[in-house]
Amino acid sequence: METDVRTYESIKEWKDKNIASFLNDTDSLNKFHDQVMSKVFDLAISRVNKGSPPCEFSWFITGSGGRCEQGVISDQDHGLIYEISNVENDIFFKKLGVEVSYGLFIVGYPYCQGNVMSSNSLWSKSMLEWKEQLLKWMEDESWDAIRYLQIFYDARVLTGRNSYVEELKMIIYEYQLKHRTVLKRFMENVTHVKNVIGPLGQILVEQHGLYQGSVNLKYAAFLPYVNAIRLLSIKEGVYETSTLDRMNCLKQTKGYSRALKNCEDNFLTLLKYRLTLFQVESYTDTHYLNIESLHKEQRKEIKRILKDGKKLHDYMIALIEKGC
Repeated sequence: METDVRTYESIKEWKDKNIASFLNDTDSLNKFHDQVMSKVFDLAISRVNKGSPPCEFSWFITGSGGRCEQGVISDQDHGLIYEISNVENDIFFKKLGVEVSYGLFIVGYPYCQGNVMSSNSLWSKSMLEWKEQLLKWMEDESWDAIRYLQIFYDARVLTGRNSYVEELKMIIYEYQLKHRTVLKRFMENVTHVKNVIGPLGQILVEQHGLYQGSVNLKYAAFLPYVNAIRLLSIKEGVYETSTLDRMNCLKQTKGYSRALKNCEDNFLTLLKYRLTLFQVESYTDTHYLNIESLHKEQRKEIKRILKDGKKLHDYMIALIEKGC
């Protein structure tokens, strides 16, 4: 597939024309998103500087993109790490961060509501500044600091040096080994799970509005798995980003195989359901699955996945509380 990459509009046209060919499975769709975002990044660099970047760097994506779990529409979650801070480098990467965020928006990736983007100085720093920031976040007791650490742990390099992100993740792992209460703070940050199973075992759907008859898959189904597996990965020093890859690594570590028995199949099924949500108009639309439109066996399947996700989440909480 060839495309004119001289403008963001031409990349968007190419993306919109070809994305339907990649809806058969999540892996193909996410590789397509990677390809689109890489084209945007390359064009952004050429617009900021006709030559090469002034020093080595990593451009990473995080969130569902970092975990290779994007749906048809995905918002922006990304950041920059560059080798060293000086006037020239700081100016260049500040301009690049603004440009790439703008380019992604034009191509069809909505701006991140939480401002986790390279255009935000919080997510664009030199390697030394990143190390200092991670340590500051780990010493901080605020809810935001812990949330930022979890977001960073999902980082996956799309362009540049892979070693920068892995080195920074190692700092998080080694710090929590020496300060075990950090894990408890991580756990407390993700304790709440949206309960959509009623007292009689029924799935509680939205009763009014645009999503009547639906459940929010992101909060009710995906996050219990994603959050639990991420935290166990931080605990064990697993640096992979996708939830499925993390599960595979954890099953080879200590006694996790029993606790994760059905989790891989459940998560794969959730990803397949997300792929059915392609006739959507907004990023929010990709989160809602209409339960009332499913047949009986599918509703039973979703209910089992929801219950197993809650069990995994409770297992993680008990394990961290015991260890701390």
